Amino acid sequence: MDSITSCQKNQYQYPHWPTAPVLPSNTEQSRKEPNIMSAEYNAKFANTDIATRAIHAGQEPDPTTGAVVTPIFATSTFKQDGVLGLRGGHDYSRSINPTRTSFDEQLAAVEGGKYALSFSSGLAAIDVLLRSTIKPGDNILLGNDVYGGTYRLLSKVFVPWDVGLDVVDITDLKAVETALASKHYQYVWVETPSNPLLNITDIAATAEVAHKYGTKVAVDNTFASPALQHPLADGADVVVYSTTKYIGGHSDVVGGAVVVNDEETREKVAFLQNAAGAVPSPFDSWLDIRGLKTLDLRVKRHSANALKVAEWLESQPSDVIERVWYPGLESHPAHEIAARQMHGGFGGIVSVQLAAGAEAAKHFVDHTQIFTLAESLGGVESLIEVPAAMTHASVAGTTLQVPANLVRISVGIENADDLIADLKQALDRI
Repeated sequence: MDSITSCQKNQYQYPHWPTAPVLPSNTEQSRKEPNIMSAEYNAKFANTDIATRAIHAGQEPDPTTGAVVTPIFATSTFKQDGVLGLRGGHDYSRSINPTRTSFDEQLAAVEGGKYALSFSSGLAAIDVLLRSTIKPGDNILLGNDVYGGTYRLLSKVFVPWDVGLDVVDITDLKAVETALASKHYQYVWVETPSNPLLNITDIAATAEVAHKYGTKVAVDNTFASPALQHPLADGADVVVYSTTKYIGGHSDVVGGAVVVNDEETREKVAFLQNAAGAVPSPFDSWLDIRGLKTLDLRVKRHSANALKVAEWLESQPSDVIERVWYPGLESHPAHEIAARQMHGGFGGIVSVQLAAGAEAAKHFVDHTQIFTLAESLGGVESLIEVPAAMTHASVAGTTLQVPANLVRISVGIENADDLIADLKQALDRI
């Protein structure tokens, strides 16, 4: 287990730690509950399939015009009928906006959670979740294969605030329990599948161990999406998303979300969300609504294509392809866990190590024609990147450092044979 120590606390120093006050039940703030699902309308879809919930939950036709599609409420403020005479709790769009409310209700229903809160980015969601639920002196147990931006936020911002950060192989239950027995942690932070090595963590087993020690489990479910995996149902306490990825699904919006069942956590997160203001615009919320409606269809196609691509890559000679990382392959060390925990596919991300090394990896990604060399993932178009030099450059020199010859492939929804042909011609040019 590796600890981020005080010697690594750099110039990111902050004067105080904001905490949420206890608000009386009759205050203006407590009336602003945009994330509690509209019971009467949304209850119709409570027992339906995810594909149905994604299209209808939170999408009640506009009561004024009958518009079937949720309008973009492009307003910063709302008329009051007398002082504090708010219409549906609406006063200011940082606090509440009908388009954002619609997306929050939709996502909560799809995830199978009680409350969803959306943010201007996935990192903003993580930041607000942690700042509202932990304090200096608390500890976080982090997996050794996570998104570089998450590690940067925790190590460069939270550690200087005297939050303890320890890193373990989060897929190793014995290592997790050993760490939990050594000190109290507020959170075990899980990515499954992880970014970029696609390691799989048994959510239910991890939650069982963590809860035994009074520790909450937060799962970054971005790679799987709610179309394939439901961490809350498996025992997790919090689910976070970069909605930029599969939920938005079209590479045209940046966003994030937190989903919980616990009302106290929701209230703390909602308070700081409003106080700090890291909220999505109405248009961003509308784009996420549109994306979430087709999530089930898209992710199934992403997954089917990714499996074909992974199988083809695995069939290549060992002097070309050193290793393929994809949980849908039987060769994946945690394939059985993934098959039990993920439903309907294994996601659209494939990572591969090239036998010829780091320069070959860069040459390879420079010569694809359908795959676009770009960061991010989860859009309908296929993307390709070298994590060590791009998305995970911030973890270089740490225990989270990724192999320099690793290529991360975000498999889109194009024709799978065309994608394989493109990868083949790029490999042939190495």
